[in-house]
Amino acid sequence: MNTISPQELNQRHQNEACELIDVRTPAEFQEVHATQAVNVPLDRLVPRDYMQARNGNAQTTLYVICKSGTRGGKACEKFQAAGFENVVNVEGGTEAWAAAGLPVVRGKKVMSLERQVRIAAGFLVLVGALLAMFVHPYFAGLSAFVGAGLMFAGITDTCGMAMVLAKMPWNQVSSGAKNCSV
Repeated sequence: MNTISPQELNQRHQNEACELIDVRTPAEFQEVHATQAVNVPLDRLVPRDYMQARNGNAQTTLYVICKSGTRGGKACEKFQAAGFENVVNVEGGTEAWAAAGLPVVRGKKVMSLERQVRIAAGFLVLVGALLAMFVHPYFAGLSAFVGAGLMFAGITDTCGMAMVLAKMPWNQVSSGAKNCSV
């Protein structure tokens, strides 16, 4: 997978128009994003549809950014699996972009998806343990299920709970943001 530093991409953008998509959730995008980025959430990304919507510019380099680089890498893999090789991931994501002092748009502060997952997982483990102690021992299965899910998320770097939470209304953005649903 090809990568580029935020500084190098910003320099290229000074000389030519560079298409940059941000694959984070709409709420994350609204909080802070590179000025030229357009939001195309990873869970809604259909590479073939997106490339067709580019009006024949499938050969022009597409740059992908996320929070730290992981989701951007997954998006690049989706594009490559669909046959589009001219896709580049921004190293370090939006965090590195902002840390480098490059231009960003700041909006409303939101609770990170990672933090929401920790709260939800902790709550479910606690509820499972309390129900197992006071109602029926079989409720311990709830805590075990959440623990297994967290292990799976750590091993595969794919979190089902995060995918569900990303679709919740508080993680969506109303009108006004540069969103693209393709």
